[in-house]
Amino acid sequence: MIDDMQWPALTLETNGQSITYRLYTNPDVKNGRRIVLLHGAGVAGMDTWSFIAKMLDQWQEVLIPDLRGMGDTWPLSGEEESFTASDLVTDLSSLADYLGWWSFDLGGYSMGGMVAMLYKQQYPSRIGKQFLLESALLDRPTWDETKALRKKYSEATRHLRAADKSVGILAFMNTISPNRRISKQVEALTMSRLGHRPIGFANALDCVTATINEVDRPALIAAQGDVTSFIGGLSVDAMHDYHQHLDDTLPNWHYIMVPGTDHSLPYQKPRNIAKTMNNEAKRFYAS
Repeated sequence: MIDDMQWPALTLETNGQSITYRLYTNPDVKNGRRIVLLHGAGVAGMDTWSFIAKMLDQWQEVLIPDLRGMGDTWPLSGEEESFTASDLVTDLSSLADYLGWWSFDLGGYSMGGMVAMLYKQQYPSRIGKQFLLESALLDRPTWDETKALRKKYSEATRHLRAADKSVGILAFMNTISPNRRISKQVEALTMSRLGHRPIGFANALDCVTATINEVDRPALIAAQGDVTSFIGGLSVDAMHDYHQHLDDTLPNWHYIMVPGTDHSLPYQKPRNIAKTMNNEAKRFYAS
């Protein structure tokens, strides 16, 4: 079990950024396996992954960075700056090189899933097992539907850049989790988490939108390895249909529905997700 005190914040200055990351070595695991876990737009790495990481027992080392615009990673200028998906892939490559991580498994949530897929496409030999939690770029079955969805996020971005950031955050939540079960306590916690760096959050949403307008999704999916894809049970049917289709048509794609969750699934069912990740790693490495 991981003690939070064993996760000191470390930094690497590279590519004009001061990248903050946490690195844990599990003394009970000696298999040499490593995994990087990437968070989504508007949230920090440890906020997203710490509860899941505490229950992972198939990796000797776990690396959780904060991506640009989020958590404790900041431009060296000290001011919020826009960024691209290519920037995020480059940052991950620089961090992995710095740490000497030449091969590792990779997990990504939401925007982090997008970065994980792009990284696998660019550096195929470095990545083993992959985990995607409601990955961006894989929201809807057709590309036109996916692009249309981004227009709603653009409206959220406009509010995030103005004085009414709470309106923007709520618009984002209503778009990404329209079927969520609403409670005042959970809504307030989510609003607080996403409102920590509103301009960084807006830049992250714009980054995803720009990527959707540029990427070749079929080529990206074809470049992936063994993927376990988690989708919240309360998420829209179209997303489930798409990931079931990928599972049915691709031998390397494994779709997992997480009951009782929405897009916030890593916060809602960390034990369930960690258990499945452990089992999927056993399957992958046994084959």
